[in-house]
Amino acid sequence: MKKLCLGIESTAHTFSIGIIDFEGNVYSLINDIYVPEEGGLHPGLVRDQHLNNFMKIVNRALTEAKISIKDINLIAFSQSPGLGPVLKIGAWVARMLSQLVNIEIVGVNHCIAHIEIGRLKCNIKDPLSLYVSGGNTIVSAFESGRYQIFGETLDLAIGNMIDSFARDAGLNHPGGPKIEKLALNSNNYIQLPYVVKGMDLSFSGLYTAAKYLLQSEDYGIKYNLNDVAYSLQETAFGMLTEVTERALAHTEKKEVLLTGGVAANKRLQSMIKYISKEHDARFEVVPLKFAGDNGAMIGWTGILRYQAEGRHEINETFIKPKERMDHFTIPWRT
Repeated sequence: MKKLCLGIESTAHTFSIGIIDFEGNVYSLINDIYVPEEGGLHPGLVRDQHLNNFMKIVNRALTEAKISIKDINLIAFSQSPGLGPVLKIGAWVARMLSQLVNIEIVGVNHCIAHIEIGRLKCNIKDPLSLYVSGGNTIVSAFESGRYQIFGETLDLAIGNMIDSFARDAGLNHPGGPKIEKLALNSNNYIQLPYVVKGMDLSFSGLYTAAKYLLQSEDYGIKYNLNDVAYSLQETAFGMLTEVTERALAHTEKKEVLLTGGVAANKRLQSMIKYISKEHDARFEVVPLKFAGDNGAMIGWTGILRYQAEGRHEINETFIKPKERMDHFTIPWRT
């Protein structure tokens, strides 16, 4: 049997188990997603759901892969960054399984994993990456042995900003797909704050202005929710496209990867595809199954790090909620 890795994703709302072999073939991928009844994510409530459901998700993944835990050769878990109380659950499950069945363990960076699963599934070697999700907004590329960050959000992540606006508009979680659908029904652009500072972005002013539009006396008269959703998307994605294009011109990469949960948005895809074509670069979007947080990306990145550096000792598996992706060397690419 091929060598197998069990990947554990536990940084935010998703507890996911992915089983993947050392050649990149995914045997199973099972997700359990916390959906808040109202408001945003409460780390304590997310932690409790993950803690209550982790064994069921592990067993379902093993059953779907038609293997037992004893067939696993490596356990990988998301060690950074993320919500501390939630990260702890994934790390605890990983350590427990590792010690119970005597399986080697390795911790990985969640942001790097989003890029590596994109490189694998899109068969793309050296891209400039736009990573957009609920918790992160990062433009990066491999330079000098690391994933260097060329631009990032200074406040809200793009996915968080869109979801927050959707809640204000009375839309159920997740808000991103609903905002995308509403935006298709309008081409009435309302001026909103467009904030790019050098190579970085700020979404807080855009969010506040869009929220105020919902409370304005003109709402429902001069414009409607479709118009606000359209304007919000066009402004936010325009900002992302500008920074990505500037990084592309600087790095002169010939491949562009769009990854993370927000990568599923067709309007964003079309904008990044356009600037990629302008710079004669191949454009790829991570497959939808692997766009959001998932255990397969953690497993694959764990395999890459394990093959390059070996296992982690148990005392090296403490979580690091604030650790940045550019703090890591990438030995499997040097």
